[in-house]
Amino acid sequence: PEWKDLPYATRVDEPTLPETAATQFEGGEEAALHRLQYYLFESNHIAKYFETRNGMLGPDYSTKFAPWLAFGCLSPRKIFEQIREYEKEQVANKSTYWVLFELMWRDFFRFFAAKHGNQIFKLHGIAGGRDWKSDMQLFQLWAEGRTGFPLVDANMRELRATGFMSNRGRQNVASFLALDMGLDWRQGADWFESFLVDYDVASNWRNWIHAAGLTTGRVNRFNVVRQSKMYDKDGAYIRHWIPELRNVPVRFIHEPWTMSPDEKATFGAESYSEPCLSPSKFRDDGGGRKGGKKGRGRGR
Repeated sequence: PEWKDLPYATRVDEPTLPETAATQFEGGEEAALHRLQYYLFESNHIAKYFETRNGMLGPDYSTKFAPWLAFGCLSPRKIFEQIREYEKEQVANKSTYWVLFELMWRDFFRFFAAKHGNQIFKLHGIAGGRDWKSDMQLFQLWAEGRTGFPLVDANMRELRATGFMSNRGRQNVASFLALDMGLDWRQGADWFESFLVDYDVASNWRNWIHAAGLTTGRVNRFNVVRQSKMYDKDGAYIRHWIPELRNVPVRFIHEPWTMSPDEKATFGAESYSEPCLSPSKFRDDGGGRKGGKKGRGRGR
């Protein structure tokens, strides 16, 4: 059906993607198979996946298979078989292995959900023992990308505008909401459920319960300032999604609160939000997070 054929009670305008969107996702098996063919055999991007997977800007730093997987337009088995063919014809390396590894994480999330059932939706998750606060004003700052922390804001604005967010971004904004703001992590999971074009029940809720430290494993708190400096060194991603900071130089782009009022005026950044939390929480202590290995399997 076309948009006009959908049975809305009242008129709803067809959504349009902004020009700033990294990828124009198109539904259906044909588009899914085209993306698979392109990412493997036409571009060889898969051979560099391990090196590019923590990117945030552009269409090809990750596979972008997730939306088609979520809607059943593309099967994990098909991806597996095509990667094995690619490895025979081209190269089998750490990158091809890592894409298969991500598919296995996807299966793990389903087994995790099957084992724990409705517990993955409960406030205290699997591990329990933590209190959460409710602050709708603070939550809205997070949801609308107005926290005053550029990495968080850029990612939340991308999600709201396009329905997509990188794996690196998802880990950081989830950690920020749950472990820094201390808000009920389920609000974040629900927000993702409402906006993600690749929404998947098991993957989304398992990742959020893990981000909140409620899976009985280690708790990974991401230092969003240090992560910003590591994964968006020149601030290109931040400038792409936050026009208020487009003219801010690198020395201030990750910590705009360090600018004086005159410097903010010079760079046109007066309208950017002040930090909603004390920046002292994110002093560079030599680690992007407390314990743990790099997060896995959010958005591919």
